[in-house]
Amino acid sequence: MKVVLDTNIVLDLFVFKDKAVDALKAAIESREVEWIATGAMREELACVLAYEPMAARLATAQESATRVLEIFDTHAMVFKPATPCLHKCRDEDDQKFIDLAVAHGARLLSKDKAVLALRRKLAALAVEVSARP
Repeated sequence: MKVVLDTNIVLDLFVFKDKAVDALKAAIESREVEWIATGAMREELACVLAYEPMAARLATAQESATRVLEIFDTHAMVFKPATPCLHKCRDEDDQKFIDLAVAHGARLLSKDKAVLALRRKLAALAVEVSARP
């Protein structure tokens, strides 16, 4: 199974260490689930990890931005940006996740309300959108 993870889900997995995503983390680490991404998704993650408030969260998790990006580099299969799909997200920053999921027939995990609002439209394109694994 292929999966596209928005930045908040990546943070849940590797910074916040949310127990609700432990099974997903194990599946990604064992390559049972194929995490697909683009360079722009990595750049967004790097920007978020550099935010001042994130420093305290990283310290609490005993993680570093460098280590989280190493995890991304190890486990995410990076593809070129996908061709824009028919359905547009109200939040332009989230469009890259939608486009990649549609292009690869991947499941899209996102907590973003603008992405979740497209759930039915994307289901018609065989893309499952969910806030949780």
